[in-house]
Amino acid sequence: MIFKIISILPEMLEKVMETSIIGRAVEKELLKIDYVNPRDYTTDKHKKIDDYPFGGGPGMLMKPEPMHRAIEANKSEEVKVIYMAPSGKLLNQKIVRELSLEKELLIIAGHYEGLDQRIIDHYVDEVISIGDYVVTGGELPAAILVDAVSRMIPGVLGNKNSGISESHYDILLEHPQYTRPRIYEGMSVPEVLLSGNHQMIEKWQRYKSLELTIQNRPDLLTQHPDLVKEFEELEFFFKNNY
Repeated sequence: MIFKIISILPEMLEKVMETSIIGRAVEKELLKIDYVNPRDYTTDKHKKIDDYPFGGGPGMLMKPEPMHRAIEANKSEEVKVIYMAPSGKLLNQKIVRELSLEKELLIIAGHYEGLDQRIIDHYVDEVISIGDYVVTGGELPAAILVDAVSRMIPGVLGNKNSGISESHYDILLEHPQYTRPRIYEGMSVPEVLLSGNHQMIEKWQRYKSLELTIQNRPDLLTQHPDLVKEFEELEFFFKNNY
C-alpha cells in the first residue's frame, strides 16, 4: 500500500515511520511512504505557504496554491485524499478497515488554522479527526492514521490474528491480559486463565471485553442492547462459578 503525506515537517514524520513495525513493513516493501513538502510547490523566493484569513480572525491559513500543486503532482487515479483536522469525522476502526482497502492514500497534515476551504471542497475526499481535541499540527494525526491502517495490511503484523483481538476491532474494547509470574506483589492471575480450558478462557475474555466497554465506552453499545444482555448473563455465570 502507498501512503503519501503532505507536510511542512516531513522530517518529523520520517523519524516516527522508520521505526518498529511500520519501519519493518517499509523495509519488506509491504508499505511505501512518501513525504511531500508543500514549500516545494511555492513560486516565491520566501516559499510562503500561509496568509491571513479573509474576514479576520486569529492565526494564519495555508495558502491554496502550493497545496493544490502538491496534491495534483502527487495523486494518481486510484488515490483517496484525506485531510487530518479536528473538524472531520471521528476516526474509528470501521473507517480504518475501509481505508485499508484503498491502494493509495494521500494524507494532508494541516498547520496553522488549517486549509483554505476551496482545497477541502474540491480536492479532499474525506476529513478525519483523531479526537475531540486540538494538537499543534497534523503530523501526529497523520502518523496515527498510517499506523492504524497499516496494521490491517496483510503481512504487516507478525501474527495475522493480532489485530483481530484488539480494542475496537469488533466494537468491544480488548479484554485484560496477564503474563508471568503468576503471582506478583500478592496479586494473582485470574484462575480461569490457568485452567487450560480454552473454551472457558474465551468466554471469560468475552465477558471482560464487555465489562470494560460498558465501564469505559458505554456509547459504543447504544445500538447493541443484545450485548448488554450478554454481559449480564456472563457476569452472573462468572460470579457464581469463579
